Amino acid sequence: MKKDIGNWYKNNTGSIIVILICTICFVLCAFWANSGNNEDKVQASDYAEYENGKVLDILSDNTFQDETADGAWRGEQMLTALVTTGRYKGKTMLVYNYVGPLYSVPVAKGDRITMIISTYANGDHMATVYEVNRLPGILIMCAAFAVIAVAVGGKNGAKSLIGLVFIALSLFLILLPSLLKGAPTIPMTFIVCVFIAAFSFTVMSGFNKKSVSAFLGTVAGVAAALLFAVIVQYILRINGLREEYVEPLMQLNNTGRHIGLKGLLSAGVVISSLGAVMDVTMGLSSSISELHDTDDSLSFKQLFVSGMNIGKDMVGTMTNTLILAFLGGGFVLILYLYSLSLGKYQLLSSAYLSIELISALASSVGAILSVPITAFIAARVFGTRSK
Repeated sequence: MKKDIGNWYKNNTGSIIVILICTICFVLCAFWANSGNNEDKVQASDYAEYENGKVLDILSDNTFQDETADGAWRGEQMLTALVTTGRYKGKTMLVYNYVGPLYSVPVAKGDRITMIISTYANGDHMATVYEVNRLPGILIMCAAFAVIAVAVGGKNGAKSLIGLVFIALSLFLILLPSLLKGAPTIPMTFIVCVFIAAFSFTVMSGFNKKSVSAFLGTVAGVAAALLFAVIVQYILRINGLREEYVEPLMQLNNTGRHIGLKGLLSAGVVISSLGAVMDVTMGLSSSISELHDTDDSLSFKQLFVSGMNIGKDMVGTMTNTLILAFLGGGFVLILYLYSLSLGKYQLLSSAYLSIELISALASSVGAILSVPITAFIAARVFGTRSK
């Protein structure tokens, strides 16, 4: 048993060191990013809290389906609900549910809801339904995803879940707090993405020539996507200030914070391209590794040519995947613009179209250019052992 553990440790020493370094860096960066962000704030005389509850009874209900809004519900409900979280936990409240096509839905007795509890300076409070409580459904969905990933992918599926959790924690505990703290948007986003790639590749494949080749190809591919995005933004004279929802972030700058808003568009490109580039580089690096294992007499040139041939097939499907993903994400906006019957010059000069094109094409460029770069690196790494 001890011998097996010793052999495992010896074979995975590099991976253990890399993961340990990543973990230490993660803890330090998360501590720095979140330090000072939880300062005590003076609570306003009137304030609102979001808490969960359970519907006990429906007192009145005049909701109806509006055929002019594609059958969406409209109207108002008055109900009683038991608060299950927060300072009012255990208390029964009278709750109003205002229903419309763009907000809330009718609820029934026994439903779990999330409420807005508004408390006023005189101590009075009023509760309204914010939305149905979707947390149980989200947990079930995530659990089903995890089960499917492990059942089909086995050990690799479990490793992918670890990587996914690490990505989420890195974004929410390091990147976002850092940006709110005033860190430069583009460099910080790029560094976090490189950090994510290093950890993910090590967890998935260990610390070896294959994962190192994929990592270097990923860094180069994401850098290419970023460079392309920055150049195109300069040519089109557009930046992150034209992004949706950026206006509320501008207000934060008035509170003493300084958020690099102009770089948000490029930062989005870096994040969106990371997954596709990692997929391409690991697939290509793995293919070249297998070719070398099959015939270690293959030269650098032979491995590079084979890698390029494999990569060309990957490029076509990956580019289509990226373009369709962005079109799907902006489908409602595209449908809205189309319904306006805009003139071609008006549409082509709009900020909306430019932002979507930059995001989709820059990410695709990163995936495409990662092919020759990774093929070159992997062929050079594995070709050095050829006879």
